[in-house]
Amino acid sequence: MNDIVLRARGVRKRFGDSEVLKGVDLDVAAGEVLCVIGPSGSGKSTLLRCFNHLERIDAGRVLVGGELVGYEPYGPSGSVLRERRPRDIRRQRERIGMVFQRFHLFPHRTAVQNVMEGPVVVKRRPRAEAERQARGLLARVGLADRADHYPGQLSGGQQQRVAIARALAMEPTLMLFDEPTSALDPELVGEVLGVMRDLARSGMTMIVVTHEMGFAREVADRVLFLDQGAAVEEGPPEQVFGDPRQERTRAFLSTVL
Repeated sequence: MNDIVLRARGVRKRFGDSEVLKGVDLDVAAGEVLCVIGPSGSGKSTLLRCFNHLERIDAGRVLVGGELVGYEPYGPSGSVLRERRPRDIRRQRERIGMVFQRFHLFPHRTAVQNVMEGPVVVKRRPRAEAERQARGLLARVGLADRADHYPGQLSGGQQQRVAIARALAMEPTLMLFDEPTSALDPELVGEVLGVMRDLARSGMTMIVVTHEMGFAREVADRVLFLDQGAAVEEGPPEQVFGDPRQERTRAFLSTVL
């Protein structure tokens, strides 16, 4: 875990008068699972969206694989940054898979067609090759027998597993999960977390925003506690959950554990 996949320095984001992120610094190494926890409104989802330029940062830098995300040096000294062209941003996002709270599947396409979409349209892969890959990924997430079903024929947990397979189809170097179980009925949460556990064991680099403290304690290599847009505490799960250093972390955990 020596290679840094994601590096964030001084990331700031403001919506109007509200500063949502207040200079966040973070490194995530290859093969590492980082779980981001914190109260609602603490900036967790915004931070994740800044990592693949779904939100434009107001200050700081985000690098994935050593490349600035969303921006490029400009001018004689290279000290000024300008936003990259849309096609370059799309290319960068190919390497950053993202799974949202809501599934965002195409309702008129089957599970296998949803998973095929990115490789066929973006990577220009032959349809037969993309379908073989898609069916393999659906089998990986336990849905081989649902490949030809439409989203409306699937449970919420199954739809979220299709969304994970769709993100994996682009062969990302980094996977971002934005509270992937928050929209699910409680009895469906376990099947999605099970797929995420398997991904973690396979060595996938993952950043997971979650309210599932048991999952974070079990699977994370590190836990980041975010509060009011600031990184309050960071460390291995046994330290953050078992012996938090900051009073604010202790107060938050006392309400959720």
